[in-house]
Amino acid sequence: MNSINCRIVETVGNEVKSLKEGDMVIPTFLGECKECENCISGKSNLCKTYPLRITGLMPDNTSRMSCRGQRLYHPFSCATWSEYTVIDVNYLVKVDPSINPAYASFISCGFSTGYGAAWKEARVESGSSVAVFGLGAVGLGAISGAKMLGASKIIGIDINDIKREKGEAFGMTHFINPNDSDKSPSTLVKELSDGLGVDYSFECTGVGPLLTASVEATKEGSGKAITLGVGTEPYVSFGALPILFGRNLKGSIFGGLKSISDLPIIAHKCIKQEFPLEELFTHEVQLTDIEEAFEILKQPNCVKVVIKI
Repeated sequence: MNSINCRIVETVGNEVKSLKEGDMVIPTFLGECKECENCISGKSNLCKTYPLRITGLMPDNTSRMSCRGQRLYHPFSCATWSEYTVIDVNYLVKVDPSINPAYASFISCGFSTGYGAAWKEARVESGSSVAVFGLGAVGLGAISGAKMLGASKIIGIDINDIKREKGEAFGMTHFINPNDSDKSPSTLVKELSDGLGVDYSFECTGVGPLLTASVEATKEGSGKAITLGVGTEPYVSFGALPILFGRNLKGSIFGGLKSISDLPIIAHKCIKQEFPLEELFTHEVQLTDIEEAFEILKQPNCVKVVIKI
C-alpha cells in the first residue's frame, strides 16, 4: 500500500507563497532547502534544514491535528491516510494536474526509491550489469532506472514467479527464483554474469540474509551494493568477507533523490509514460475497507494497493 499519496491544496497559510488553493501536490518525507551543507555538497539528499522527521510532530514540535480532544500525529511529516491533513510546505512538491493521481502516489515513495537508487546512488553506467533483490515497487523502480541508464544485463531475484512478468515489463533481462535451486542467490547471479558477479546490486526486501547476498553478488574489487529495504529487525548478521574483497555497501533513503530537484523530473517522465506504472496498480480499495487491503497484500499477484479517500 502507498501511505503517501497525491493531494489537492485546500488552503494555505499566510506566509506560503509557492502554493495556492487547488494545486496538486505530492507530500514527501524529505525536504530540500538547497542551502544547507548536505544540499550544497550533492553528497546526500538528507537536508539538515528540513530533515526526515520521525517524531510525528511538525518542525516546531507541535501537532496541527486532533480528534475529540486528543492530539494526533503527522507520521513522516505527511499523515496522508486521512481526508484532510496539515503539512509543512517544505515537504510538498507541486506536480502537473494532468498526472494520474494513483501514479503520483507510486512515485511519492516506493518506485521512486528504487529508480533513484539506480540513478542517483549507484549511477549505473551504460553496458553495466545489475542485480535486484525483491521485485516489489522499489525493486521494479530499480530495474526501470537501470534500464534508463543503459544497463545491458538486469537480473531480478524474487521467490514469487508472478514477478517475472512484472520485472520484464520494466526492463529486466533475466529472472531468478532462489526456491528453484539449492544454490545461493549470489551464486545464481554469478552464473548469469560470467562467474564474476554484477557491477551493481540493489537489496529491496529488508530480509537480513539478503544483505550479505546482495554484496556477494557483486564483482570483487569494484562491486557496489545499495540497500533500500527496511526489515523488522534493527540488527542483522552480516558477512564481512565480501567487503574485505573490495566490494562496497551503501545505505539509501528515498534512493538518494532530492524532493524539490529530482521528484518533478520523475513526475514528468510519469506523465510522458516513460515507464509502465500501470503494472504496479494491481488492487484498489476505499479507505473504509483498509483492513481488506492488508489481506490483499498477502496475495502473490499484489504489487500496490491504491487506497481511495
